[in-house]
Amino acid sequence: MIDTVVVATDGSESVTRAVTVALDLARRFDADVHALYVVDSGEVESSPEPIQDELHEALEEQGTEALDTVREHADRSVTTAVREGDPAAEITEYAREQGADVVATGTRGRHGENRFLIGSVAERVVRSCPTPVLTVRQLEDGAA
Repeated sequence: MIDTVVVATDGSESVTRAVTVALDLARRFDADVHALYVVDSGEVESSPEPIQDELHEALEEQGTEALDTVREHADRSVTTAVREGDPAAEITEYAREQGADVVATGTRGRHGENRFLIGSVAERVVRSCPTPVLTVRQLEDGAA
């Protein structure tokens, strides 16, 4: 039985299908939905110091918008959270804290092809999360 679904979002277009699938899963099982956005502290810290505060604020704003999008598409109440840190570690920890039955995530986020250089967040969540992880690929040309 699935009682709690956590969907990780970064606000990118490619995560749209993962949100749709997670919400459909929650609807089918009448599960609680948690949406999580993680401000990547490594991204902020690796940026030039003069713009770090500005980047942090922009990422938090993007997170709020991403979570609002999940709420808008849901047919039920959605608990939302913004965390800061390493995205994979924060997603894993949040899933543990919430007693999630499944974590849904897209396979390509904001950084797109850069994932080959640094490893994808989805891959690291799959490897580290004790909760089952549903990875959802974005289909080509907007196919459903």
